[in-house]
Amino acid sequence: MILPIVAYGHPVLRKVAEEIGPDYPQLDKLVEDMWETMHASNGVGLAAPQVNRSIRLFVVDSTLVFENMEDEDKEIYPDEPGIRQVFINAKVMNLEGSKWAYNEGCLSIPKIREDVLREEQVTLSYMDEFFQVHLKTFHGITARVILHEYDHIEGKLFIDHISLLKKKLIKKKLEDITRGKIKVDYKMLFAS
Repeated sequence: MILPIVAYGHPVLRKVAEEIGPDYPQLDKLVEDMWETMHASNGVGLAAPQVNRSIRLFVVDSTLVFENMEDEDKEIYPDEPGIRQVFINAKVMNLEGSKWAYNEGCLSIPKIREDVLREEQVTLSYMDEFFQVHLKTFHGITARVILHEYDHIEGKLFIDHISLLKKKLIKKKLEDITRGKIKVDYKMLFAS
């Protein structure tokens, strides 16, 4: 089932999400719905707070980034062809490498994109959908998508990483999103 995407301004996007266990009700269905919602919305990642669940769960499909990339651009990124993975109770263990800029967007903040600086790689402790524990290092675009989704379970948004000047420049657009004055090709859930 395709779920509505929570829009900027909704309080769930600013909460630090709670850890879950294998007994979380209908987790398999939620994960399936999140994949379906992410793909229907043309996203490459989706965190549970974006579907109004304040839990430490997100899905990433960075293969979709590479599918739409020019061949010469693919050579730049060491993580091509990407991953398709469920992350539960993730915790960043280490960030390494130089920060690099990439133009990010967010399904919860539609029609706004900004360059965001993030580290080249992240080491993450997490559980998969079977609650198997993993400790793994991710690079490049995949690391960026993971860090973007990780921010969601920490109550942060990509716009928290931009300058005050850029925030002032997009203030009206953000207010419009909060008020529901935005047209997108997917269903959204607004705060009011």
